[in-house]
Amino acid sequence: MAKKITTSTVFLTSYGLSMLGNSIAAVVLPLVVLLTTGSALDAGLVAAATVLPAVLAGVFMGGVVDRVHRRSVSIAADLISAAAIAALPLVDQICGLSLGWFVLFGIIGSFGDVPGLTAREALLPDVARHEGRNVGRLVALRESTGALVMLVGPAMAAGLVVIVGGSGALWVTAGTSCLAASVTLLLPREVGKISGEQRGGSPREALAHLREGWSLLFRRSPFLLSTTILNLALVTVLTAIQGLLLPVYFTEQGQEARLGLVLSALAAGLLVGSALYAAVGASISRRTWLVTGLLVSVAGITTICLLPPLWWILGGAVVLGLTGGVVSTVIGVLMTERIPDQLRGRVTGTQNAIVTAAPSLGVLGAALAVEHASLGTAGILILAVWVVTVVAAVLVPSLRDLEPQELETVVK
Repeated sequence: MAKKITTSTVFLTSYGLSMLGNSIAAVVLPLVVLLTTGSALDAGLVAAATVLPAVLAGVFMGGVVDRVHRRSVSIAADLISAAAIAALPLVDQICGLSLGWFVLFGIIGSFGDVPGLTAREALLPDVARHEGRNVGRLVALRESTGALVMLVGPAMAAGLVVIVGGSGALWVTAGTSCLAASVTLLLPREVGKISGEQRGGSPREALAHLREGWSLLFRRSPFLLSTTILNLALVTVLTAIQGLLLPVYFTEQGQEARLGLVLSALAAGLLVGSALYAAVGASISRRTWLVTGLLVSVAGITTICLLPPLWWILGGAVVLGLTGGVVSTVIGVLMTERIPDQLRGRVTGTQNAIVTAAPSLGVLGAALAVEHASLGTAGILILAVWVVTVVAAVLVPSLRDLEPQELETVVK
């Protein structure tokens, strides 16, 4: 008799497929823009134009995640992303693509990306409860899935462009998002269901609900504010390293091909770090995991930011990935446990919106340092930001007790 597919397997599969679609799109879209318009600046403009809509969608659609069936929101978000991507080759066939079309469908797609991520994160506790599975282990498996996608997604995207061309790669990307939505349909109806008192309401009530979530995040919970800032700093630093520091360094060395090797080492480290926490996380205190991960990560970032020879950078990337996987998993577990379920969409949506803006901030800051000083100075500034963050995270009182607590003690 065939073994029944578990709810967590369905959830992780849909999560992985959705992330894979986003990962492929992140590589394919700039390439298609470049091939179509011949301008690298246009590719940057498309990316920049989608940041603000994505942030706004994350902030305001979080309320929808708390008021509409979360499984349905996740499905709708993946379908929006798929439609926005699929529209590009269709328009190309009908009238030809231009910069305006890329911006338009990029903005439309942004209304699926961040709300979809928020809905999937809000589904995780329900999946764990439905299966009686440990939340920490499920979060670690989710992080491992994301790291695996980071490892294979860019390579798959490059291969698709070579084999089937830009338009074909876009169709595959859209199909991946559609497949993610189809798999999400296999989740039981009770997973992600919203209680009656949360549904509906007037626009004024909806705005009041949003303010309630913002109040919890920014005023009433020092813990949530601290972890949000820590996560923001981690994403900003990683993006500055991956998106500017290393690409510029290897380009100056005439060794562009080595960038992919370093990024693969980083992704492999993330995979191992999150898998390690999934395997033995419960046997060691969370405070120990977090502090150890943060302190050791300084060694990895220091090695990379000093821009030594390749093998040292590879070693630093593995260390940074390993510790980053541990830290992000611990943060994910704590967020899942300590955000009240009735506020989960609003709080998580706002956090995701903030993190969505982080890549632009990281790359812009590093670019300004390179432009007005030097690449080495940019590396030192990135390192300084992370060292200050680590010291603050280790010393701040709100991150000292990380073991499971009643929500009443978290929300003050």
